[in-house]
Amino acid sequence: MDVIEAIAADAPAMVALRRELHAHPELAFEEHRTSETVAGLLSQWGLEVHRGLAKTGVVGVLRGARAGRTVGLRADMDALPITENNAFPHASRHPGRMHACGHDGHTVMLLAAARQLARDRSFAGTVVFIFQPAEEGAGGARKMLEDGLLERFPVDAVFGMHNWPGLSVGEFALAPGAVFGGMTDFRMVVRGQGAHAAMPHLGVDPLPIACRIVLGMQSTAAESPPAAGPSVVSTTLIHGGEATNAIADTCEIGGTVRYLQREDIDLLTRRMHTLATSTSAASGATCEVHFDRGYPPTVNDRAATSFVRAVLTDLVGAERVRGFEPTLGAEDFAYYLQQCPGCYFVIGNGDGAHRPDAAGKGPCLLHNASYDFNDDLIPLGATVWVKLAQRWLAKGP
Repeated sequence: MDVIEAIAADAPAMVALRRELHAHPELAFEEHRTSETVAGLLSQWGLEVHRGLAKTGVVGVLRGARAGRTVGLRADMDALPITENNAFPHASRHPGRMHACGHDGHTVMLLAAARQLARDRSFAGTVVFIFQPAEEGAGGARKMLEDGLLERFPVDAVFGMHNWPGLSVGEFALAPGAVFGGMTDFRMVVRGQGAHAAMPHLGVDPLPIACRIVLGMQSTAAESPPAAGPSVVSTTLIHGGEATNAIADTCEIGGTVRYLQREDIDLLTRRMHTLATSTSAASGATCEVHFDRGYPPTVNDRAATSFVRAVLTDLVGAERVRGFEPTLGAEDFAYYLQQCPGCYFVIGNGDGAHRPDAAGKGPCLLHNASYDFNDDLIPLGATVWVKLAQRWLAKGP
């Protein structure tokens, strides 16, 4: 692995910065401290800094010696509402908030790349560094776009990178097409008629009706032929009743639908609606059905993906650049890819052996309270960003 020498020299300072961010996690649209840190460093290194997009977003613009193409590089900054199990010195100092997905590492890898590119501006073109808030379910990418990100800072392509536990350090994975799923949450309220539990024939019990709906939805995805790739319907909550001797009036069901192709969600929601309303009607009840469309699928541009694969192959060798098995986890980088060609790929975070003895006993998995970003990735990830930007801009108009 040919890590850029100056980036390697910066690594101790960047590791310290990453751990400082980890100790002070901030939730969606509340990344004020992180935003201040990012903006201050970019300004110190001579970048043009813009703030206020999506409330706490930061955009750094670095112009080369000559006009040319423009490339966008994105990192997310927000943490999760999780109480950290780790007890090492840089563990979260804020109960109920934790960098359990590595956004602290993503931010620092992109900062390290910005510092390196600012040292030598002999390239032609412009690099736009996008430090985005609120990736974890709040749609920070969508808000950045609504606030005029691509109108103010138009780019020819946009790229994003996420750490991936289980993939070895020094390895990468990517694929063209849909790589992360879309998500749609659902809520259903079955309305029956309350009665004494000893006399159910005098009422309409919504709980067994809700159970039949839940069981029916488990097979909905399997029985609905997808356009391409898998889909899943997961019921994650069911609430009903207040007393053991009383039949309730209502029962609420909730959950999520995940899918890889936009066509699939239309079919799935139609079938779920029909199942819920018809099952309820058959027993004399009614059912209100609500769907909340969330992130769309993350769909990589084929040419941009081939470009990234070539950059990674030259850096670490073809044997360490793997195909990516699509996941039904959702990622709001999808919104950028709806408006601009680009690629979202992953960098190996290892198996968790990098964590000190004071780490929690849980696995080093994303969204786990014992997770920690692997600092060995910082110089490698920053080098990838520099090489990718330089090669993209060198392609010319």
